[in-house]
Amino acid sequence: MAITQAVDVLATWESGLAQDPAGRALLLHLAARPDLGGDQQALLALPVGEREADLFALRRALFGERMQVRLDCSACGADMEFELDAGDFARSLAGRGEPLVRIAEDGWEVRFRVPGVADLTAAARAADPRRALLTRCVADAVHDGQSVAADALPAAVQRRIAEAAQAADPGGDVTLTVACPDCGKGTRAELDIASYLWTELDAWARDLLLDVHLLATAYGWSEPEILALSPLRRRYYLELCADV
Repeated sequence: MAITQAVDVLATWESGLAQDPAGRALLLHLAARPDLGGDQQALLALPVGEREADLFALRRALFGERMQVRLDCSACGADMEFELDAGDFARSLAGRGEPLVRIAEDGWEVRFRVPGVADLTAAARAADPRRALLTRCVADAVHDGQSVAADALPAAVQRRIAEAAQAADPGGDVTLTVACPDCGKGTRAELDIASYLWTELDAWARDLLLDVHLLATAYGWSEPEILALSPLRRRYYLELCADV
C-alpha cells in the first residue's frame, strides 16, 4: 500500500525539493512501493512500465482517479483540456513488463532484459546510448550457433529487439493522441506521470503548510497535531477561523 499519511507525504515532498527530476521520480516511486523497504536498486531495476503503473496508483491514492490535462493543439494551437483516469492507467500498465524476452529470427537467437530506469539513465550518459543499452540489457546473442557480442548486433536485429522490448513493456512509453475539438486534428504527447504527480504534490504541500500556519496561529497547535487531523477536520477548523 502506498504512503498516504500527510506527515509521510510531506516528508517525501521536502526531500524532493533539492532533487532533479530523476531524483524526484525515485522518491515518488519509493512512496508508491513501501513494501520494498526503501531498496532503491530494486526499484531502479524494475521495467519502466511497472514504475509508471506504480506512480499512477500513487496518484490515485493521493489525489483521486480524475486527472486534468491541458495540451495545445499542434495544428491550430487551440488550448485543449481533458480528463484521464489514473486508476485505468494503473490497472492497464501493472504487470505488463516481462523481465526477460527472447527473439528468434533469421538464424538469430537473442535474450535480453526489458530496460529499467537505471539502464536508461546509464545509457543516456554514454557516448553511444543505443550501444550502451544493448550492452547492459542483452543477456546473450547467438547467430547460427555462434555467440555474438551485444554491441556487434546488426541494425535489423537491434530494431527487432527495440520492437520486442516495446511490446513486452508498453507502459514504458505512455503517449496520448488527442483529437482537437476545434480543427479535428490529432496531437501526440508523452504523459510524464512523475512530473505531473510532482507538480500536484508541490501545490498540495504548500497549501497544507499554509493550513498548518493558520491553525497554529489560531489555536496554538503544533505541526504534528495539525497533520494528525483528517483533511475534513482541518478544513472545518479553518472555516471556523475565517468566521471569527
